Amino acid sequence: MANPLPLLISFLLVVSCASAVAKPSHLKVGFYHKTCPSVETIVRNEGCDGSVLLDSSPKNVAEKDSSANLGIAGFNVIDAAKAKIEADCPGVVSCADIVAFAARDGVHTAAGVYYSVPAGRRDGRVSRAADAPKNLPMSTFNVEQLKENFARKGLSLEEMVTLSGAHSIGSSHCSAFKKRLYSFSSARHHQDPSLNRMPAYICED
Repeated sequence: MANPLPLLISFLLVVSCASAVAKPSHLKVGFYHKTCPSVETIVRNEGCDGSVLLDSSPKNVAEKDSSANLGIAGFNVIDAAKAKIEADCPGVVSCADIVAFAARDGVHTAAGVYYSVPAGRRDGRVSRAADAPKNLPMSTFNVEQLKENFARKGLSLEEMVTLSGAHSIGSSHCSAFKKRLYSFSSARHHQDPSLNRMPAYICED
């Protein structure tokens, strides 16, 4: 089984990824019950890191290569799960639904809750790096900006807190918060006073 911790980022990717096309009212728990009953078992056994899946081309930088998605990994595992599912039920299950199932399984493997995942998403064929910053909440956002960003996706304040809490384990790149450590405000504070001072923070990347 792949390390489950990076899976938690897929919460936000499933919500915001441009490649997942479906209205919530069209999604259904057990969507593949008749057409591909083994899909969730295959995903769970393969172990998948959540990811955006379309590759860049010479004419287009894809969403997976956006700086907003720095550090997202495990594309090969998603591909492996998709290959096994295609062998079992060709042309039935979308990659967007595989990512959603993988997100749930990763949370459960990391001692979190197990929940039902409605499916029925359809994969888009367009992926642009420029779309990621427009849809994903940035590490520099304050509470009001976060609320507005999630509200645009139809998500409540409670849902925002739940999804943001998925990032309480795992790791982050220094570039996401370096300014808050060393150059927050040269006039008053070099370090953001709202940061917890324990443990000490050291950025090396």
